[in-house]
Amino acid sequence: MRRWSSISLVGAQLEGFDCMVRLSPTSQVAIIEGDEYLASALEPVPKFHLYRPDIALISGIAWDHINVFKTFESYVDQFRKFIEVIEPGGKLVYCAEDPEVRHLAEGSGTKAVRIPYGVPAHRIADGVTVLSTAIGEVPLQIFGRHNLMNLEGARHVCHQLGIGDKTFFEAIRRFHGAAKRLEKLAESGQHVVFKDFAHSPSKLKATVEAVREQFPGRRLVACMELHTYSSLSENFLDQYAGAMDQADSAIVFYDPHAVQLKRLPPIPPERIQRAFGNEQLRVVHDPIALMGAIRDGEQGPGVLLMMSSGNFGGVDLEAMAEAYIA
Repeated sequence: MRRWSSISLVGAQLEGFDCMVRLSPTSQVAIIEGDEYLASALEPVPKFHLYRPDIALISGIAWDHINVFKTFESYVDQFRKFIEVIEPGGKLVYCAEDPEVRHLAEGSGTKAVRIPYGVPAHRIADGVTVLSTAIGEVPLQIFGRHNLMNLEGARHVCHQLGIGDKTFFEAIRRFHGAAKRLEKLAESGQHVVFKDFAHSPSKLKATVEAVREQFPGRRLVACMELHTYSSLSENFLDQYAGAMDQADSAIVFYDPHAVQLKRLPPIPPERIQRAFGNEQLRVVHDPIALMGAIRDGEQGPGVLLMMSSGNFGGVDLEAMAEAYIA
């Protein structure tokens, strides 16, 4: 196996890393988690246009930043430009399961060597996802199609760096995932509570579906907070259509004060239900009502999924989790 001296820049907190940014003038490899959000007020271009990678990975395209990119077409165009700045002779690892990604990557304008990937072979046994690989079965700490696709993309990047499957799978079986991404808060018997950073429509849908697939026999209570500028915008709400359909009980929380701070008009509960396309969806405005909505109809084995980039109006999630599994 090759041993590299590397620099890294990762946006999420990972177990085993005290610092998520590490720079060194002697490094041979730079691993950077980048996205399409603007680099800074002084340089208002997407961050990943500045990187000029030798190996690029695109895991998905979902219109998450309506406040910056006013149309879906302008949003997708940022990824097209990213592909164009891959260094000559470079590699493009891309998720072929995503139609927008596949369309761009397989277009005639792509000069990089194309390396597609999808969902790896796996099975779910007693709430654990197990990969089927050439070196045998590999049980994982993570789950969900989106995580499995990201894992497969990472495996292909590792191949390009000279890291083989044996080393990769030995490491990935111990990987617990990033902080706040399907992070388990509490578990007792047939009850479990997760929190997740999901708040955009695509991530919300992927997270709900992942938990539904992992725990098919349990009642799924899914609660998300409308918190960001985009999610509270009237023009963006309809992007959430169907995002929580896999939940047995779907709850949306939003703090009217947050709407006021962002200088946006109030959102009637009926408008939120219409946007999600779910008449059974409950909309609540304060933490006490939220706890009541979570408890309503509770029976038998269950999973509670709390999703937000905010804090649900100051709710103590750890205390809520303990109460749920009690």
